[in-house]
Amino acid sequence: MGEAILNHVFAGRVRAISAGTQPQPKVADGAIEALRLAGLPTDGLHPKDVTSVMDEDIALVVSVCDNARETCPVFPRPVHRIHVPFHDPHGEPLASFVAVRDDIRLRLVAAVREALDLPETAHVRPM
Repeated sequence: MGEAILNHVFAGRVRAISAGTQPQPKVADGAIEALRLAGLPTDGLHPKDVTSVMDEDIALVVSVCDNARETCPVFPRPVHRIHVPFHDPHGEPLASFVAVRDDIRLRLVAAVREALDLPETAHVRPM
């Protein structure tokens, strides 16, 4: 959900790529539905292993669960890192995904804005 939300809010100023240390076989149905309910596009969202993005030009790594924080690999070049933990609603009802989506919108967007020193003014698109 973070990838879709960040790409929407920072449209063209930030390119978010979500990847995990142990990704699920598919994006959770609850995550897709929570994003759709907010009017966010879900086409092309799919789980990625962090090793598949190692060669990308990455300015910031954000870990969102404690397990990923501990097992995140070393990137081939120095990269700024922050940790913004979220509850994992996997296997829970849609309401849990919606709550996490809203928490991501509130806390992750602010953390990325601060870490990348992005202004809070124009060009930020609401959900």
